[in-house]
Amino acid sequence: MHLMVLAVFSTLMFVMLLNCAATAVWAWGLRRRAQKLLPDKECPKAAVVLCLRGRDPFLADCLKALLDQDYPSFDVRIIVDAVDDPAWQIAQQIVDDAQATNVRIEALAERREMCSLKCSSLIQAVNSLDDSHEFVAQIDADTIAHRSWLRELATPLADENVGATTGNRWYMPGDASWGTLVRYSWNAAAVVQMFLYNVAWGGTLAIKIKVFQQSDLLERWGHALCEDTMLFSELKKKGLRLVFVPSLMMVNRETCGLTDFYFWMRRQLLTARLYHPHWLAVAGHGILTGFATVGSALMILITLALGDFDNAALLGAGFLLYQFVMLLLWPIMESTVRRILRARHEPTEWVTAKKFANFVVTNVVMQFIYPAGLLSAMLLRKVEWRGIVYRVGRAGKIRMEADCPYQDANCGAEKKMSL
Repeated sequence: MHLMVLAVFSTLMFVMLLNCAATAVWAWGLRRRAQKLLPDKECPKAAVVLCLRGRDPFLADCLKALLDQDYPSFDVRIIVDAVDDPAWQIAQQIVDDAQATNVRIEALAERREMCSLKCSSLIQAVNSLDDSHEFVAQIDADTIAHRSWLRELATPLADENVGATTGNRWYMPGDASWGTLVRYSWNAAAVVQMFLYNVAWGGTLAIKIKVFQQSDLLERWGHALCEDTMLFSELKKKGLRLVFVPSLMMVNRETCGLTDFYFWMRRQLLTARLYHPHWLAVAGHGILTGFATVGSALMILITLALGDFDNAALLGAGFLLYQFVMLLLWPIMESTVRRILRARHEPTEWVTAKKFANFVVTNVVMQFIYPAGLLSAMLLRKVEWRGIVYRVGRAGKIRMEADCPYQDANCGAEKKMSL
């Protein structure tokens, strides 16, 4: 028993130190000096693609911000799931009100059965571009772009060795619900791994047109669940780099339930399993974390039941130390992101006494939900995304099993969660 206790305790301390080191690298990377933005005359022509299915809570804000970009030459392609989708009317109204002449709104023409609807939409958008466009930028409906967003994406692309640029999401919860705060905790850990392992995020992403011309990326999208996670490997094959732009930490203030969070997290992990070369490292870290946190909690209960109070005290002290250190990482990460947001003059004060009190608890809760989601993602053969059911085949290939209009109540529950 004592050897098992020592193994669990040692793993707990190792994971704690590993998380501290990884967070330090991430924070240092985000604090590096920003690259001087391209002047107007050097900005390549861009096409910004927005794929829509359903009425996202911040869709109107996303569209208004996108049309207000400080960028000399760009077109917008909005691909809506269907003409009768609720997003169509919202998009059309905002474009009409802005009298924008650089926007095209289209319904998804081909609902490919071998990939997700988002990949079908992206393929349609990319194939519609002309030779004047030099890169494609992607944005999600839950991303509200500041005025220099597109220019910040474009600037690193001036380097011939860079094939794509990306940012990442950061949650600033609008309420104190458990689902919202658990998602905040999990995402804070996830963005560190995405930074370390070069995982692109489709909510803020730019890809040079030459990448599509010189690779089979579009063909791979035609058999995939998502478009972003595979990008690192595709670029590496061509000797190109994926660059993370620190200034493009994008705030999401949506709320969600605990069940919605679980299915969303599971899908994020599934895409890493299917398409990213460092999946074993991601899974290994998750297994170690689960063994350390869940294992120590179970061992505390077992040792107490056996009357082994010395070992129970050792594990209890280790578990409390781990939780205390994890909480100490929170202000480091928050201050790093807030520094970026303040430079954009965006509000950063979201923490209240109630939210912080709930966060202390939900940060621990997340550590028990995460291993369950990771195990499920390892075994998952069928996934639902915005009411569409997909079967996962070999080599990450996808087949759509059930399709229905977004507004149909029978489409499933996970409607408000974006990729």
